[in-house]
Amino acid sequence: MDIFKMYEKLGIEEDVYAFCEDIWQGLAQRFKKIDETAEYNQLKVIEAMHKSHIGEANLIGTTGYGYDDIGRDSLEEVYARVFDTEDALVRPQITCGTHAISLALFSNLRPGDELLSISGKPYDTLESVIGIRDAKGSFKEYGISYAEVDLKDDGGFDFEGIKKAINKKTRVAAIQRSKGYAVRPTLSAEQIGEAVDFIKEINPGIKIFVDNCYGEFTERIEPGSVGADMTAGSLIKNPGGGLAAVGGYIAGTKECVENAAYRLTSPGLGKEVGASLGILPSFYQGLFLSPFVTASAMKGAIFAAKLYERLGFEVYPSADSTRYDIIQAVTMGSKEALISFCAGIQSASPVDSFVSPEPSYMPGYEHEVIMAAGNFVSGSSIELSADGPLKAPFTVYFQGGLTPAHAKYGIMNTVQKLVSDKIIDRKLLK
Repeated sequence: MDIFKMYEKLGIEEDVYAFCEDIWQGLAQRFKKIDETAEYNQLKVIEAMHKSHIGEANLIGTTGYGYDDIGRDSLEEVYARVFDTEDALVRPQITCGTHAISLALFSNLRPGDELLSISGKPYDTLESVIGIRDAKGSFKEYGISYAEVDLKDDGGFDFEGIKKAINKKTRVAAIQRSKGYAVRPTLSAEQIGEAVDFIKEINPGIKIFVDNCYGEFTERIEPGSVGADMTAGSLIKNPGGGLAAVGGYIAGTKECVENAAYRLTSPGLGKEVGASLGILPSFYQGLFLSPFVTASAMKGAIFAAKLYERLGFEVYPSADSTRYDIIQAVTMGSKEALISFCAGIQSASPVDSFVSPEPSYMPGYEHEVIMAAGNFVSGSSIELSADGPLKAPFTVYFQGGLTPAHAKYGIMNTVQKLVSDKIIDRKLLK
């Protein structure tokens, strides 16, 4: 059967298919380079598993207190090797990316210290953690102050501003690698390394923390390779490979990771407890698959950028930009267009394709947010998903896609939905 017939069965009309397919085929050379990076990172993961002597016994796991869990301990050793750090904490008890970041920061800051963000305002859910918005248990309640330095207009670090902001209270400098709900460049590992060197020159005692969410395996090196003291992320994003059903990680120096472990469990226990509860096979296999799953998501992001550029929308980053995360922002320009795009993603999903995403208020966000994600793992943004706050200019943030074919179909379906809803003029497809 001709492949278009399958797309037609899934609701894609011929002119939409032809327009999208032409763009997809034109990206072949770009995709080849992404696959080369994925191959390198795949071999890096395999090498780490070989060096840690991963065997069948490492997949069994524990219950109860989790004492002597060789699978858990070896997984953390593998993560440290892959992320080029001294140690790592990889646990199902870390509930999400915000929790991983909060854990890393709380455990390495003390009352009277100051957290300095050198990449501008952090992601929305961290505002409550910091105390920008009042919340129980925030840094503000613990007497930890906060300061920030915006990135420059070109997306680079404002080194002069950073130098002026550093003071005797500065204990941790934080970098958010990805854009969050903002339109600015994602930071490369090389750029992060330059910031690390600059700050360490001023005060070697300042710890450098990197929120690595969405950035893992997009390059051949990670923030730990360029001197970051801590890096953190969620396992239901890139490093879980679509198989991890929960969890987060912190990788970094032994001191920083040990502090985080004592905060996660309790003083005196640290990394020694924490049952793995049968999740180890999915954590190991998810990490094994993650370089190529990340590559799939990057292909989808580039495809979306190229398509929507051609249709006259403002996209960020541009289709030809070098990528350092899996997120693609598209400025939809209206509430209706944002909802229509998300509806296209939802109806292309393998789970809950028959439901319609609706905007709503969600914990940690200031505005109503619409989220489309018919996923096997709830909230997994390495799977095909799209979301955005309902505020002007109504930008949608697309990410994920466990396979290139699903990422391709999902984006194609957003175009179909916008055409059907008469938001995109069909003449633009000619």
